[in-house]
Amino acid sequence: MRQFGNKLSYLLFMLFLISVISFLAIHAAPNSFLAAGELNPNMTEEAIAQLKAVYGLDKPLIEQYYDWIGNLLTLNFGVSFVTGQSVTDAIVKRLPVTLILNIVSLIAVFILSILLGIKAAISFEKKTDYAIRQFSMVSFAMPSFYLSLLVILLFSVELDVMPIAGLHSIEPKEGVAYYLDMAWHLTMPIGVIIFVSLGSMTVYIRALTLEILKSDYFFFARSRGLSKKLLLRRYIVPNLLPPVITLLGLSLPGLIGGSIILESIFGLEGMGQLFYLSALSRDYPVIMGILMVTAFLTLLGNMTADMILLRLNPYIKKS
Repeated sequence: MRQFGNKLSYLLFMLFLISVISFLAIHAAPNSFLAAGELNPNMTEEAIAQLKAVYGLDKPLIEQYYDWIGNLLTLNFGVSFVTGQSVTDAIVKRLPVTLILNIVSLIAVFILSILLGIKAAISFEKKTDYAIRQFSMVSFAMPSFYLSLLVILLFSVELDVMPIAGLHSIEPKEGVAYYLDMAWHLTMPIGVIIFVSLGSMTVYIRALTLEILKSDYFFFARSRGLSKKLLLRRYIVPNLLPPVITLLGLSLPGLIGGSIILESIFGLEGMGQLFYLSALSRDYPVIMGILMVTAFLTLLGNMTADMILLRLNPYIKKS
C-alpha cells in the first residue's frame, strides 16, 4: 500500500511538471490562434483585442496557467477556440478509439513477439531463425505512414476487400453488427501498428532468450531431463516477463504518438486525429487537454508495469 502511495505521488508530481513544460512550449510556438485574423486587413486592432479578451489571451502567461490548472483540478479542460464546445466532452468522445487501437496492439505485440522471439532463439542459426530475423528487420525499418498507404492501395483500392477510412460503413448498423463493423474498419490500422512494433520487440526477446539458453541454471535444468514444455514454462518465460513488461511500459508513448499519424491517414475519429487538427489551428485548450490525458495514460501504464514487476519478483528493490 505504501508503494502504491509513493507511485501515485510520483504520478501527480510528473503530471504537474508536464503541465508546466507543455503550457510554456505551446505558448512559445510561433503564431497563435489569432494569427490568421492578424493578417486579415479587414480585422481591426480593436476586434483582435476583443477576441483576445474573450479567450483570455490578453492576460499574463502566469495568470493563464493558473486559470487553466484551476479548471484542470475539476477535470475541466476548457472550451475549444474553434468549435466552442467542451474540450472534456470532445476527448471523452474520441478516447475509446485511441484506447482500442493501442491496447489491442499492445496485447498482440506482447504475445506475438514472445512466440517469435523464443522460436527464433530455439532455432538459432537455422532457417526459421533467419526468416524471423529478416521479418524483424523489415518491420523495424518500415515507417507506419508508408505501410498505411501501401495497405490502403492494396486492400482498399486494388482488391477492394477492406474499407479505406472511417469507423463505420455508410449504411447504419445496430446491435452486434455495429461493433463488428467498427472492428472491421479498425483491422488495417491495428495491423499496421502491430507490424511496425513487432520487429524491435522480437529481436529484443530473441537476444534475451539466447542469454537464458546459455545460462548455467538452464543447463542444469536441461541436464535433469526436463521436457521442452516444462523448460519453457518454468525457466524461459518467467525470466523473460520482467524485462519485456518494462519495455512495453516504455513503448507506450511511441504507440500513442504513432496513433496520431494513423488516425489521420485512416480517418479515425480518435484523440490522435483531434490533436493533429487542433495543432494546425493552434487550439490551445484542446492541445493541452490531449497532452495531459496522454501523459496520464503513459504514466499510468508505466506505474502499472512497475507494480506488475513487483508482483512477479518481490525481491526487486522498492526504490
